[in-house]
Amino acid sequence: MPREKSVGAVIFRKQDNKTYYLLLKYTAKHWDFVKGHIDEGEIDMQTLAREADEETGIKDLKVIEGFKEIHKYFFKQYKDKMTKEDLKKGKPVWVFKLVNFYLAESKTKDIKLSEEHQDYKWLKYEEALRLVTFKNAKELLKKANDFLIKNKI
Repeated sequence: MPREKSVGAVIFRKQDNKTYYLLLKYTAKHWDFVKGHIDEGEIDMQTLAREADEETGIKDLKVIEGFKEIHKYFFKQYKDKMTKEDLKKGKPVWVFKLVNFYLAESKTKDIKLSEEHQDYKWLKYEEALRLVTFKNAKELLKKANDFLIKNKI
């Protein structure tokens, strides 16, 4: 079974003593956080900086110490990424994915979306929790928000 490793972040910004979280609408129609594959030779923080820049134009990330969540899940490989042999068999290819998520602050408000995204929103916690699509992303957002509150960030 193929394996992939990625890095992502719950990105937030502060404005008028309120916290806003960045959500991206992916072309697959779900709302989630910045994340992407680790390139060969990269460490997590290099991947995070590169992906944030590529996906949003954010260059001023400040990673918050003490927060890291690991997500593990399976997904079906898209047909355009399947081998000819897999397509002939007519079977989907399942991929195991591991994502290291961090918590990061930005002062950037205006986002420059990549082609893999359709929209973005900066939302307060309750709004972001309603919009984010997947259960594991909702749990990640809750843990990130709780961490910020507990640590008075």
